[in-house]
Amino acid sequence: MWNVLLTSAILMTPAMASAQTPQTQAPPAHVHETPAAAQAAPLPRDENLPPSQDQAKAALEKSTRHGEYVDIKLPSGGTPIRAWVVYPERKEKAGVVIVIHDIGGLSDWIRGVGDQLARDGFIAVVPDLVSGKAPNGGGTEATSSRDEVSKLVRGLTPEEATARLNAVHDYAAKIPAANGKTSTLGFCWGGAQSFSYAVAQPELDAAVVFYGTSPETADLAKIKAAVLGLYGGDDARVNVSVPPAEAEMKKLGKTFEAHTFEGAGHGFTRSQEAREANFKAVQQAWPKVLAFLRKHLK
Repeated sequence: MWNVLLTSAILMTPAMASAQTPQTQAPPAHVHETPAAAQAAPLPRDENLPPSQDQAKAALEKSTRHGEYVDIKLPSGGTPIRAWVVYPERKEKAGVVIVIHDIGGLSDWIRGVGDQLARDGFIAVVPDLVSGKAPNGGGTEATSSRDEVSKLVRGLTPEEATARLNAVHDYAAKIPAANGKTSTLGFCWGGAQSFSYAVAQPELDAAVVFYGTSPETADLAKIKAAVLGLYGGDDARVNVSVPPAEAEMKKLGKTFEAHTFEGAGHGFTRSQEAREANFKAVQQAWPKVLAFLRKHLK
C-alpha cells in the first residue's frame, strides 16, 4: 500500500513500520515535514490529546466509543460521501464537530482525532471529501499512492468542497443525538476549508483552524461563526495570512482567536514526534480547542 511505503520512508524506522498494517496506517503529515521524525521514538500516549500518526491505529483499536461508517447523499446525486461518525458516551445531546481531513484524506489519523473529540464529549463526523473521485468510484481507500490522494484532494474546487460540506452539515445537524450546534475543525488543507466554510455557511456556530490559510479579507464579513486558529511558529507560508484576517475580524466585531506556538512546524498535531515543540504545541492547543467548542456548542 502507498501509505506504508511513504510513511516508512519519511516518518518511521523499519521496526516501527513492521508494527503497522497497510490497510489502516495513515499517510504522512505533510510534504515538508522534517526528516528528524525518521529517528524519533514514539511518544507515550496521552489519552487527553489527539493521537499522533504513529499512535492512531492503536488508539482506535483501544477505543470503546461507538463509531460507524455512514453514506451521506449529495443533493446532486452520484456517489455518496463516506463518513466516519463517532459518538460520545453521555446522557445529554451533544454538539457536532465536522472534522475536515488534510491532503491525506480519510486516514486512521483523522479518524483518531474524531475519536478524541467523542471522548471529550462531542459527536464527530469525519467525511471523506474525495468519495467517488478515486478509481471505480472509490475514495481515499481506493487510491494507490500519496500523490494520487493528494491530487484528488487538491483537485476539489471551492464550489465542490462547499457543496460536499453542506451535505455533511445537513446530515450532522439532524443526528438525533445532536443538540443542533455545529462546528468544523480542520488541518492544513482542511484547516483552510474550515475557515472558508465559515464564510459559506451562516448556520455554522464555530470553526477551528489548524494551520490553514485564511480567506480573503473581503469575504470575512460573511462569517457568523466564532473562529479559533492554531498555528506553528515555523510555518511562514500559512502564518502570513493570519494578521490581515485577525485585523479585519476585529474591525468587523467578529470572534477570531489566534494562537501561534513557537518552534512548532506545519502539521504539528499529526507529527508530534517530529520535534519537541510539536508535542508541546498539541499539549497547549488541545485544551484551547475544547474550551472553545464547549463555549460555542453548548
